[in-house]
Amino acid sequence: MAAWAFMKLAALRRRDGALPGVVATARVDRRTARLGAQLSAGEIAVIDHTDLDRVTAEALASAKPLAVVNAQPSISGRFPNLGPQLLVERGIMLLDNVGSEVFASIKDGARVRIADNVLYLGEHEIASGTLQDEASIAALMEDAKAGLSSQLEAFAVTTAEFMAEERAMLLEGVGIPDVRTYFRGKHAVVVVRGPDYARDLKGLKHYIREYKPVLIGVDGGADALIEAGHKPHLIVGDMDAVSDAALATGAEVVVHALPDGRAPGLARVQDLGVDAITFPTAGTAEDAAMLIADERGASLVVSVGGHANLTEFLDRGRAGMASSFLTRLRLGAKITDAKTVSKLYHNRISGFALLLLVIAAMAAIVAAFALSDSNHTYLHNVGDAWHSVSAWLRDLFT
Repeated sequence: MAAWAFMKLAALRRRDGALPGVVATARVDRRTARLGAQLSAGEIAVIDHTDLDRVTAEALASAKPLAVVNAQPSISGRFPNLGPQLLVERGIMLLDNVGSEVFASIKDGARVRIADNVLYLGEHEIASGTLQDEASIAALMEDAKAGLSSQLEAFAVTTAEFMAEERAMLLEGVGIPDVRTYFRGKHAVVVVRGPDYARDLKGLKHYIREYKPVLIGVDGGADALIEAGHKPHLIVGDMDAVSDAALATGAEVVVHALPDGRAPGLARVQDLGVDAITFPTAGTAEDAAMLIADERGASLVVSVGGHANLTEFLDRGRAGMASSFLTRLRLGAKITDAKTVSKLYHNRISGFALLLLVIAAMAAIVAAFALSDSNHTYLHNVGDAWHSVSAWLRDLFT
């Protein structure tokens, strides 16, 4: 067991009876994305998620839970998925593969205890699994690399199936909704609460200020935009990981629906009194947002927190890989990653050039003052010039 786990088990004791282990309130939901929105710091998340991917783990970790209890194996061995490693690196305990029976034994809000590899309700053992640490996860990841070949073969099959199912949408835009938000000729930023989303949004601060792109929040990505000081123009998603406050910002809302038209998240939006339209597709909500931006004429689509390489695509471990691959293939050169934009984008005035400009201006003012007999007039002019320059600099860098 990792050193941090020993420290937690030693430091946290149950007050009533001093039983060993850690005690906290359990938050229970088989839908991990929805659970992430309900979870609070110091609680224990009980999930049902085979091959925990990095995006889902990031959503859980952002709530700063004490521990995650997974009914399924967090790494099944099919491929090396990135979620478990992220959790333990953040100091979050991971009790793995305790069995689906745990959902019949624990109600949401119950106080539970984790000691060693066992989950307790009071003094009663209700489930046992494996308490993962960095070493055990590294060993599982090494074994899982052997599954990459079969995973790539499965990826090829699901890609062909998705193409057959969504051919008209991908090639001709059939079924992509006609939203009110204006995209023609503008840049669009699609934000998902994925890897490094907060850092990427911070890096895009000056780019967003200058280009004023259309801001699209995918589920919890809408809250990410608000946290970064922006207001989303469009919210797309299943509506299970976005806050009521984000939905009430006045942004246009598109509910991601199943191919048969059923939209489980639509009722929640309507209950809040928010108008919404649906977008039925077998693809992911993130891909739906990109397709809307592309179809409505965006000149550039910037992905924040999305999937940018093969490892991250495979990390999803489901048919969503095919959707993401084909969507990005459709957008082609129009789509780019936020990290690329941050590296390429610079303010039009460099810091060095700005410094030279200020020095030259001050030198000119001082020279004019020295050569003139109207000292009082130039003193007044110097004061006005300094206040103007300082106000401009504050506005530029704030």
